[in-house]
Amino acid sequence: MTSTVHIAKVVYGGDGLGRLGDGRVVFVPGALAGETVKAEIVMEKKNFVKARLVEITDPSPDRTGTGEPPVPGMVYSNVSFKGELAAKEAQLVEMLERARIAIPAVRSDANASISPLNYRNKVVYQFALVGRSPARLVMGYRKEPGHELVDVESDPLARPEINAKLPEIRSRVFALLTNGAPSVRSSVEAEGRVTVRWSRLSGVQWWIGDAKNPVVMKETVCGKTFEVPSDGFWQVNPEVGEMLASHVASIVAKDPPREILDMYCGVGVLGLVSAAKLPRDGAQPPKIAGVESGRRAVDFARKNAAALGFPQATFIASEAVRCLRKIGVGPDAAIIVDPPRGGLEQGVAKFLASCGAKRIVYVSCDPATLARDLRTITAGYDVEGIRWFDMFPRTARFETVVELKKRK
Repeated sequence: MTSTVHIAKVVYGGDGLGRLGDGRVVFVPGALAGETVKAEIVMEKKNFVKARLVEITDPSPDRTGTGEPPVPGMVYSNVSFKGELAAKEAQLVEMLERARIAIPAVRSDANASISPLNYRNKVVYQFALVGRSPARLVMGYRKEPGHELVDVESDPLARPEINAKLPEIRSRVFALLTNGAPSVRSSVEAEGRVTVRWSRLSGVQWWIGDAKNPVVMKETVCGKTFEVPSDGFWQVNPEVGEMLASHVASIVAKDPPREILDMYCGVGVLGLVSAAKLPRDGAQPPKIAGVESGRRAVDFARKNAAALGFPQATFIASEAVRCLRKIGVGPDAAIIVDPPRGGLEQGVAKFLASCGAKRIVYVSCDPATLARDLRTITAGYDVEGIRWFDMFPRTARFETVVELKKRK
């Protein structure tokens, strides 16, 4: 059934939201705020329906195209970059206000200099052979909801260096799938995915399936060089990652702490960059501690700390919630938390709310879990500043940095 729908806003995830004539909420992928569209219902739930965009009868002034995204996941490919930024900021503000969190003005000034395309330094492609005589390689991204594999010969999101290497990678993968021993071909086919990663110092590296013997990637941020295992975490947008790390360090430096606790620290980037940027003036460097569940990442964090002049830094390989009792946080400490998309583990937000540190910096890649955690943390802390970064242009996601100060 096709219905005419006015789109009130674009929600987190990129769908346009409107209401049907009977009052039910309808989500329409590809529709923009302010548009009137015709949409065909494809899924009905108790409290909402999902619909397919059929026709745009009254387009938004921010609309730049009407076609399918060039690759799956580019939910903002048909909107101006200005329109994308406005939509994402509105989503962040709405989630925080809905959680009844008192917030200052949200800053987005860093996004003015961001390039919306060719920024990803890491991509993961699925692959398969299709057809016979001759067989053809399809290598790219899965398209929701049917999981159709979309071939990507040139990726608008990937770095130019990765795109330049793609023809060679595709040729190699195809050869492995069609030549040699049957056991090798079957093994490669079963893996089904290839990861490609680039850094300015290490160039392009790639592997099929899991990295059996991860190589060491050298990455740079804020003038510091870090070593990262090729299967380890690094921000996929290095330019925006630089802005974010610099901003976190500037918050920590406002009131230089004697201790820095970096929770979910990965290879130690945010804590070590923040410590390196603190004014010394003959004073002792701050005590640095990091917590990270991945043992390999912790090994690299220790190496990076020693290389950057902080050999006494302590890193613990543990889930954050399991070592809260071991963590001593003084009143002259700054805490940085950068959890995965699921947010803080249960119990961590409550610990932070009463930890006594003078400042907390929360780095989030999901505004919903950020709002959930801040509801608990703000029992003991005030939100002093919010700045968001379009780390993943053209896609639904973004990063937010929240500055919290202990309430007096």
